[in-house]
Amino acid sequence: MIQALVFDFDGLIIDTETPLIDAYAAVHTRHGVPFDRAVFIRSVGHAEYAFDPWHGFSPHADRAALELERRTVKSDLLARQPVLPGAAELITAARSRNLRIGLASNSEHAWVEPHLRRIGLLPHFDFLACREDAASPKPEPDLYRLVLNRFGLRGDEAIAFEDSATGVLAAKRANLWAVAVPGPSTAHHDFSPADLRATSLAEFSLDHLLTRFAGQAASPRG
Repeated sequence: MIQALVFDFDGLIIDTETPLIDAYAAVHTRHGVPFDRAVFIRSVGHAEYAFDPWHGFSPHADRAALELERRTVKSDLLARQPVLPGAAELITAARSRNLRIGLASNSEHAWVEPHLRRIGLLPHFDFLACREDAASPKPEPDLYRLVLNRFGLRGDEAIAFEDSATGVLAAKRANLWAVAVPGPSTAHHDFSPADLRATSLAEFSLDHLLTRFAGQAASPRG
């Protein structure tokens, strides 16, 4: 029986990833520097992938000033980001069924919690597992295992919701059911390990999910 839902944050509850990329694009455009969106999209959801976001600028460019400009643009874009379709409804439905609600994110608490507070969802979560809480980020299973241990559950008693292949792998390695909900920045990822793929969290009801995964045993893949 499913006892908990565990959500990723960036790109799943709020589209924080498109504003991040759009902010870099805006700064590049303002300074007349070509912007390679594909390179930036490649970095989304991959904590182990690093690149120089200002590589197109002159070696003499004031990177501190560029970063300040980017943060200003990003903050303005993020402040206007709504909850993605279906997220609030699914969380509310889970709460009404007395399911545990957790979060497993490669981002830090200082990033996740203010956003959840702004959109009014923070009180609905029983436990938040963020980057600084585990030894290794996704795709390692540490964050999901931390949530499961906190709830006293097996992996097959929980459903994970992820927008990236990295997150899906982490969930499956912890033996959770994994529902993939790709966003604009992650649609190109390989989601074959997922148990279910959807275009948004509004595509299915909680009852549909509970029925689909009831009485089965989740198996890790990847």
